[in-house]
Amino acid sequence: MDIMDKLTILSDSAKYDAACTSSGVSRVAPKDGIGSVMPAGCCHSFSADGRCITLLKVLMSNNCIYDCKYCINRKSNDVPRATFTPEELADLTIQFYRRNYIEGLFLSSGVIKNPDYTSERMAKVLENLRYQHNFWGYIHTKIIPGTSPELVNKLGLLADRVSVNVELPSEMSLGTLAPEKKRKDIFIPMGQITQGIVQSSTEIVRYKKAPSYAPGGQATQMIIGASPETDFSIIKLAQGLYGKYDLRRVFYSAYIPAMEDKLLPAIDTKPPLLREHRLYQADFLMRQYHFDADEILNDETPNFNPFMDPKCNWAVNNLKFFPVDINRAEPEMLLRVPGIGPTSAKRIVTARRHSKLGMSELKRIGVVLKRARYFIITNDEPWGVSMDKFTVAKALIDPKSFSMGIEQISLFDTAEATFLLEATPPKMEDVREEATLCLATRL
Repeated sequence: MDIMDKLTILSDSAKYDAACTSSGVSRVAPKDGIGSVMPAGCCHSFSADGRCITLLKVLMSNNCIYDCKYCINRKSNDVPRATFTPEELADLTIQFYRRNYIEGLFLSSGVIKNPDYTSERMAKVLENLRYQHNFWGYIHTKIIPGTSPELVNKLGLLADRVSVNVELPSEMSLGTLAPEKKRKDIFIPMGQITQGIVQSSTEIVRYKKAPSYAPGGQATQMIIGASPETDFSIIKLAQGLYGKYDLRRVFYSAYIPAMEDKLLPAIDTKPPLLREHRLYQADFLMRQYHFDADEILNDETPNFNPFMDPKCNWAVNNLKFFPVDINRAEPEMLLRVPGIGPTSAKRIVTARRHSKLGMSELKRIGVVLKRARYFIITNDEPWGVSMDKFTVAKALIDPKSFSMGIEQISLFDTAEATFLLEATPPKMEDVREEATLCLATRL
């Protein structure tokens, strides 16, 4: 098979892997090497439909010995199959890099023969790039669950970032939809990677030439919507993963029905894109705003409010903590105010040392006043806005929650693009009126 035919098949097969993240690594190539990495680096991927690319996102092979019901590459599915040799893929990556198509590589694979055989071939690609082509750009590689500790260690030393996919949010769902995969085969490599990163960080402090182990950290990915777990159980799992394995990111991937199966959503079911969006918002609250999963959701309300983002929803249901005095509140409490993020909270703390802050000062600082004004006291509004819970909630309704069919537009989907350009967005008044009745029952 021609190399470009393989690339067409295997880059398309890799589109379900989430890789949109900063590299987290800073490195300049050695004297005779090529490629460098910046911490804010690679955050796009190779695509056939004209989208911006900085990563070649590709599978080593879409042949797989497993029959996971949700996976388009499962062994029982009739799809075109292809496999790169390590030399082909390393050479292709270098050729793309030299043509300025990409800045790095995102490598995953179906399981050929067994996890170790597949991981050996993936490690060979990385060895060719690092030591034969002298390429020191960004590389993110997936660890196949069940891979031996020796190969996990080898991949961690060769790659900038590694990830082991959790796949599904519960052991029950994994046993139902992917019975050949075992939970322990996922978490054992995760623990090994965590230990390797900690050990490497210690050794680098003591020895300047000590090898770095996955300097970009590790990540994981969960499929959302293929199984019946609640949003609460998903963010509880994510919080546990962050705490135990010190992950850089948990990615959430809305399940896109690609094949018929009685255990999966119907083929015409729309991907739960709003739910994915809410999970990322909640994930950000846990990582950057110091929220606990139990504060965002609980057993009584286990799923996200479709009409408000999680932070606004928490604030509306916890009005006892508000209004917050902008000129006196602790930084931790400022972060709880909708419309105030980590950057604007730091600016507020700095600015109020010199003068009392009012609404105009907060606007210049970057606070989103259309959300924050209902929860704060300022120098020019010392009593705040006095409104009941339902009125505040009604004012904070997110019009984006009605855009359930949002998707990436291809440059070649002209009919769809024309429709979206011609479509008239709903008026805010209509959006609020439509949501009011539904919101009343949730509050």
